[in-house]
Amino acid sequence: MHCLSTSARHSGLWLAIAAVLAARKGATRRAGLRGVLAIAATSVTAGAWLRPVLPRHRPSAEELATYQAFSGPPASSSPSGRAAAAAAFTTAVALECPKAGLTIAGLAAAVAYSRVHVGGRRTSEVVLGAAVGSGIALSTRRWWPVRRTDEARARPHGDAPVLADGTGLVLVANQRSGNPQHDPADDIAQALPAATVLRAAAGVDLQDQLEAALDRSNGAARAVGVAGGDGTVAAAAAVAGRRGLPLVVVPTGTLNHFARDVGVYDLQEAVDATQAGEAVTVDLGVVEVHSGGRAPHTRYFLNTASLGGYSDLVRLREKWQGKWGKWPAFAAALVISLRNAAPLRVKLDGDEQQLWILFVGNGPYHPRGMVPAWRPRLDSGLLDIRYLRADRRFSRARAIIALMLGALRHTRTYVQREAPSLDVELIGDHAKLATDGEALDDAGRFVFRVAERPIAVYRRDEENWPDRSRPHLPW
Repeated sequence: MHCLSTSARHSGLWLAIAAVLAARKGATRRAGLRGVLAIAATSVTAGAWLRPVLPRHRPSAEELATYQAFSGPPASSSPSGRAAAAAAFTTAVALECPKAGLTIAGLAAAVAYSRVHVGGRRTSEVVLGAAVGSGIALSTRRWWPVRRTDEARARPHGDAPVLADGTGLVLVANQRSGNPQHDPADDIAQALPAATVLRAAAGVDLQDQLEAALDRSNGAARAVGVAGGDGTVAAAAAVAGRRGLPLVVVPTGTLNHFARDVGVYDLQEAVDATQAGEAVTVDLGVVEVHSGGRAPHTRYFLNTASLGGYSDLVRLREKWQGKWGKWPAFAAALVISLRNAAPLRVKLDGDEQQLWILFVGNGPYHPRGMVPAWRPRLDSGLLDIRYLRADRRFSRARAIIALMLGALRHTRTYVQREAPSLDVELIGDHAKLATDGEALDDAGRFVFRVAERPIAVYRRDEENWPDRSRPHLPW
């Protein structure tokens, strides 16, 4: 008990476990990050706020049995910091990964009990500490919502053809996405030997390259495929939408937001879905770009489009989130982006506004009234429209304070609505459009809408693949 109690001093035990959890991407990494955040918040709350308010001396030597006496006992008062940290970490981990939380729950209970066993705390102090830690861990959901699954809901698409060994698939692989040292084309060709696998040509528009390959197939192509990040996938999705063909996605980019939303995490899952002919229906976002006297041209997006400082915000968040975690990085990026942003004077569907940032999501994002984080559905037929107004006094400061308090939805500087289309006209200026994190066009008017015809994207039906623990292909 002495050793266990000592190991949890300054949360050393929990930080070590957090490092182990963070070694693997996904729910366990998020669990470790949330656990560390909960410990930090608990330490401030218990140490700086509660102990001065609830002064209580630790058990004296006269109250303790001989085996409980130890030299140099700390003098800090109630509640128990180690019990609070143990409860905070375990509760936070359980929010993201219930199995991991259950695994360490017994250890956390043992740490809390050890404080009583060794005579460092009274039972009431341990119980209070555990209650404080659990409450703070649960409160992190206000700023960092819990996403139970990366996979969004979508209607099954019953007409997707079976592509045995990739027969009828024309796929382009962007070797410049993600890890530049790894070329995924060879792995894909090995997994789908009957497919036509192209490497993205430098200096050639990817859509043009795909269109040319489809023309050469003389009607034999039955699906369009792509390996790359979100920008590359969006280009291939535009071709699939124009041709009326289903899309095969192999995530090889850095973040792969769209692939995670669809529920395709690696090459093996793409192979499984094409062999079984399993696909879902997904909306495709469209932007008509009007620039000067030229004829408007069309852009497509799968995740998000934005005007103003949002593209800078995303760039900074992605730069910092590997070190700090997504939500601390987002908060810092928002402060920097708003500080450097210039207001945009626009007409939104004819209504004149001044904005700092305009966000348009391909489908409603969650959480509502907060920072958009994920989509629960991929086939809603609606755009998620959010913006920060610049025509209110101290609007930037109000937005930042509201974000820190988890009350963004309650400030009048933040507006959110859903609609099938949005007409944005810049007044006396131009703005740069960013889609799926990539800055593209500088123009004076943008018309956003959802494509009339959704596309089919291959995704395996997990009910037909109950054993998710089976070994994947080595690539």
